[in-house]
Amino acid sequence: VVESGGIINKIGTYNLAIAAREMNKPLYVAVESFKFVRFYPLNNRDLPNEFKYKSSTIARSSEINLATEHPLVDYTPPAYITLLFTDLGPLTPSAVSDELIKLYI
Repeated sequence: VVESGGIINKIGTYNLAIAAREMNKPLYVAVESFKFVRFYPLNNRDLPNEFKYKSSTIARSSEINLATEHPLVDYTPPAYITLLFTDLGPLTPSAVSDELIKLYI
């Protein structure tokens, strides 16, 4: 969970969040507070390189043009998240930054 209240999770989570929103379904996240990080990505391009792998590790045919790096994870913005269930209690995405301040001060 990042400062904005969004989450970094296995690739595909963002797509599920979009589908949930389109179907008017809430998206709940279960997470422990030790996974809160002081990091503020704006989109998937802001994710650090340690969350990516080189395209040379992918078995592919020669006609497919793949980018240099592919993500193992994606970023789901807080606008798609209804509630986070944590060991600190249920939190809205906007309350994550307040909890980070408490944890790091």
